[in-house]
Amino acid sequence: MRVALITVSDSAAQGTRPDRSGPELAERCRKLGWEIVSAEIISDDRAAIEDRLSTVADSGSADLILTTGGTGAGPRDSTPEATMAVCDKILPGIGEAMRESGRKGNPRAALSRALAGVREKALIVNVPGSPRGALESLDAVAEILPHAVEVLRGARHD
Repeated sequence: MRVALITVSDSAAQGTRPDRSGPELAERCRKLGWEIVSAEIISDDRAAIEDRLSTVADSGSADLILTTGGTGAGPRDSTPEATMAVCDKILPGIGEAMRESGRKGNPRAALSRALAGVREKALIVNVPGSPRGALESLDAVAEILPHAVEVLRGARHD
């Protein structure tokens, strides 16, 4: 599975804070046997997020676009809204599964607004910006993501 990683963070984009979640997600994806085709950092700007998601999804270069960051209740957190704006279909069960799993170890996981959706033939999944939250969220749904991508390619739902 080809994966594009997008870290959404003002401070990481400005170089005032290192991106820890993106590299950790990349490592986890590689351990799962997935190929990282791109990794980038952008600021918490809804228009910029929409543009990158659309561009990557429409290019056909990635089967899965993982975003990390911008999923909380902060004033600049707009990744879910940007994702919803560019997707053809929303897959609410993925966000629900990530929050349900996360709440078992951290009640604050309920504050995540992360979601998932489909644009063209790409699956877009938002995970939180903290390294722990990002990895736990990915782990909660990693088993079903390859099947979702296969279905997007036309496989049966069996």
